[in-house]
Amino acid sequence: MIASVNINSKSFGGKELYNDLQLTFMADKKVGLIGRNGTGKTTLLNILTGTDTDYDGEVVFSSGAIVIASKQEHHGLDDTKVLDYITRDLPEYSRLKHILDTYPETMGSDHTMIQRYSDALERFSQLGYYSIEDDLSQLFEAYQLEPILMHGPMKQLSGGQKRMVELIKVQRANADLALIDEPTNHMDYVAKEAFTSWMQSTNEAALIITHDRDVLRYVDRIIEIRDGKADIFRGNYDAYLKTNTQNISSELNEYGNVQRRIGNLKASAIRFRRLKERARDPGTISQFKMREQKALKELESLQEKDRPSFWIDQESTANLSTKITDAYEQHKARNIRIRTKQKTVQSSVTLVAVDGLSLGYDSPLFSDISFDMSEGDRLHVHGRNGAGKTTLVKSIIATGESKQMPAKAYKGTIEVEDFTSIGVYEQELSGERLDKTLEDAIRDIYYNKDLPHTEQLTRQIMNDYLFTYETDARLPVSQLSGGQKARLQLIDMLAGDPNILILDEPTNHLDLPSIEELEFALASYHGAIIYISHDSYFCDKIGGTKIFIDK
Repeated sequence: MIASVNINSKSFGGKELYNDLQLTFMADKKVGLIGRNGTGKTTLLNILTGTDTDYDGEVVFSSGAIVIASKQEHHGLDDTKVLDYITRDLPEYSRLKHILDTYPETMGSDHTMIQRYSDALERFSQLGYYSIEDDLSQLFEAYQLEPILMHGPMKQLSGGQKRMVELIKVQRANADLALIDEPTNHMDYVAKEAFTSWMQSTNEAALIITHDRDVLRYVDRIIEIRDGKADIFRGNYDAYLKTNTQNISSELNEYGNVQRRIGNLKASAIRFRRLKERARDPGTISQFKMREQKALKELESLQEKDRPSFWIDQESTANLSTKITDAYEQHKARNIRIRTKQKTVQSSVTLVAVDGLSLGYDSPLFSDISFDMSEGDRLHVHGRNGAGKTTLVKSIIATGESKQMPAKAYKGTIEVEDFTSIGVYEQELSGERLDKTLEDAIRDIYYNKDLPHTEQLTRQIMNDYLFTYETDARLPVSQLSGGQKARLQLIDMLAGDPNILILDEPTNHLDLPSIEELEFALASYHGAIIYISHDSYFCDKIGGTKIFIDK
């Protein structure tokens, strides 16, 4: 065992995240950590790294265990050299390098320092740090990054490149336990393959926060944070779906029995009260009073229990019995509600036409791309990061808005019909929206699209996307979680019922139920869809024509 976690209670902002959370981490095992947005997955990583100590409980690591964690934020590191950033987090590297660099000038004949220097030489060699730059160069190339980047400052890296640098750092550390938060967001298929290959080959244990089903396919077990506790599932994502269906079905039966017991107790309490009131004999009155109080006491105990969060994937629900299906539909956990109009007859009029397009900046990123989009069409834009996928869709958006394209068209054309309305889901929220409150951001979305808007509509929208008006309306967008920001992006994309949607990596940051709800809504959406995604499950569900863009 590498680590054990026993958290009696952990709260955040007045909300209890965990209650009697117990986990153990074993050597070599790859564990996927999942849960609805806001259940405390990242908080658990912070507890394991020691950056969050405000909880009742304990975390115990085995003696000498080396733990390394990826980071999501890199504030204050703009001028730090990438190589220095990676190596300073490697186990013992900074301490050993300091000894090797400084002791030769100061140790003289000091036997203690000489011995310490000799030990450092041996340990530095054992950890393979003499070849550190060569090792890192190979990892950079595996993730399709230029090795020269490691000698430049962190500020030169894009968000996606910083994420890959984090994975390179984790992989080179050869730690006993790697803690990794959302590793594949914004990754292309080559980088994702490099990461999953590492997962399958390394002897390190790893705890990975992810809802990327391509990654969950390769884990040894899945931990789901649900209702303040950790449910542990042996096996990968497919095994999780099967076991989860069985578990939730049993819980629904049990919950139904409890609800029926509550109903019976309420009826019994009323009946005993009436019998007590009608009785004249003191002994009989006392007996009915005792029975009434006993029923009320049990009733209070049962009513204090919160309703469990029930979720079963849509494919598995198709195989449930009618009884369980009815119970699930009645008691299932709230999910986002995506409202899209549907048409029985779709227009064959072309909305977007791209013909022989060559697009780029100082030089073409790609050439000879051609396609047409009408209502009901689906187009999957596939390719490497940096090959021009986002540039292509941004150029379509700019053309539809009669604005200058962000890149130069070396050849070919983009045509967007005047009546075309485009809904956009981008990888990141615009900076100007981050300083607004959630309520103001939703109001701006409708104002900028010349759509009617009322406070009642804001409340409905927030409710549809799992926000609570009373607690969330005044929250700055910058303080929303990644999943909450993703839901705001969905609100923006679908406002006004556009007839073409453009989605750039839409499953990043969404939890599994929300991803499935998005897939379900898009499957019945009447308009055209252009999407960029490296989520193979999502691509299989949405389907359509695939075009490949490469450098």
